[in-house]
Amino acid sequence: MSEDPKSPASEWNWHPSLPIPTSPVFSWPPKPIAGLKWLASYWLWISGTTMEILVAILIWNFFMPDMETMATLSLGWVSQIYVRNLILICLVAGSLHLYFYTLKKQEAALKFDPRSMAKNNGKFTFRNQVHDNMFWTLASGVTIWTTYEVLWFWAAANGYTPLVTFSEAPVWFLAWFAIIPIWASLHFYWIHRLIHWPPLYRLAHSLHHRNVNVGPWTGISMHPVEHLLYFSSVVIHFVVLSHPLHFLFHLFVQALNPPLSHSGFDGLKIGGVKKVELGDFFHQMHHRYFECNYGTVEMPWDKWFGSFHDGTKEAHEGLKEHRQKIMSQYKKYRLGNFITRLFTSKEGLKIV
Repeated sequence: MSEDPKSPASEWNWHPSLPIPTSPVFSWPPKPIAGLKWLASYWLWISGTTMEILVAILIWNFFMPDMETMATLSLGWVSQIYVRNLILICLVAGSLHLYFYTLKKQEAALKFDPRSMAKNNGKFTFRNQVHDNMFWTLASGVTIWTTYEVLWFWAAANGYTPLVTFSEAPVWFLAWFAIIPIWASLHFYWIHRLIHWPPLYRLAHSLHHRNVNVGPWTGISMHPVEHLLYFSSVVIHFVVLSHPLHFLFHLFVQALNPPLSHSGFDGLKIGGVKKVELGDFFHQMHHRYFECNYGTVEMPWDKWFGSFHDGTKEAHEGLKEHRQKIMSQYKKYRLGNFITRLFTSKEGLKIV
């Protein structure tokens, strides 16, 4: 496709039509037909959401210890959950990486960034982008994901959390599945903005942002501090009526959806036709430009809170202007802080 060489869109191997739209569910004036089609594709067709619900049903019915066992903390059932989570993330992220990057079944078709995963690069642990992402995903991500899961199931088995069944409250039981992705998206937006605060960014989030060009293993490759904050979205189930299926679905939204959205490809093609939606160009731009698109494309938080980049040249110019303002304020703060320390320190001019 032909692009203006000054446009941010010209930097990509492939990208969807610009400007990037937000969900038609929230369009104004309303677009009811488009909204219904979008909801159907989200809930009734093959999507990350439908797959995560199916995985939650499968896990709850066949791969969970019984509640009586989980009432007492023990290495046996905790290890069972930990190993199961390791297998799940390896199946999802590993399969995507194998298909797109090792076997290159799609070559560069629908691939956003033209570059390959980095090797022999000193900014990554082990000097290898994929190995770096796998290490932080498996060593920190699965551990903290499992910790939240173990604590909730232990609390639920001991009656410390409010539980609900379908027969007790069928409307709430079904509605909670729809609300969970909205809550997770809102939580992610504000946690994400928090960890872009310079001290937290340097401490934790910069590890995830080593990945300007993302891949499936990038999804939950994070610093342990970021994992603690990111997965804290599920704490809501400690106070809101939930069934174990709700909790597992929520965890899988948090843990298994990121490898899909960070796959680096817009979708999976079968027979030359895109059959499954995968990568998220909206979030891909966040990894490229940083101070934009903090949320998820399903909810228009960025549009409502002024951090939306729709991929156009105009939006990019606005982003650069915003960056300049931030840097100007930062320099003023640093200068003011220096002057304050200069006149309040006994060492005076020795301060640097």
